[in-house]
Amino acid sequence: MDLTSIIIQMIGNIWYLIPLVIIGAVLKSSWFKGVAGEFIVNLSAKLFLNKKQYHLIKNVTLPTEDGSTQIDHIIVSKYGVFVVETKNMKGWIFGSPNQKTWTQKIYMALPYFQLSDYLLNKTKKPSK
Repeated sequence: MDLTSIIIQMIGNIWYLIPLVIIGAVLKSSWFKGVAGEFIVNLSAKLFLNKKQYHLIKNVTLPTEDGSTQIDHIIVSKYGVFVVETKNMKGWIFGSPNQKTWTQKIYMALPYFQLSDYLLNKTKKPSK
């Protein structure tokens, strides 16, 4: 047997693993986690909020001085306007409304992530 026939035989025996590896990579990606998180928030809003009292607006892009910013969900009701920024992350998240970046703690790692510029500007308290 030559090397080519051995390789062809190996590929023939494990070809089904290739789609499984691709599916696993997609499910672990940050893109998929973000889509899944936003889907959960959308589904929860549709199931638990009264459609007559609450209006859900999704994926709003607003102009800023630096370009634009995107807001995941805005919920409008007679009780107020609620801005929801969806983050599908595990671990503990630390930060205050005035910080541009917050800290995510997963075991010993401390990665940072940026908040929406719109949320930062709206949560700052006015100076006197």
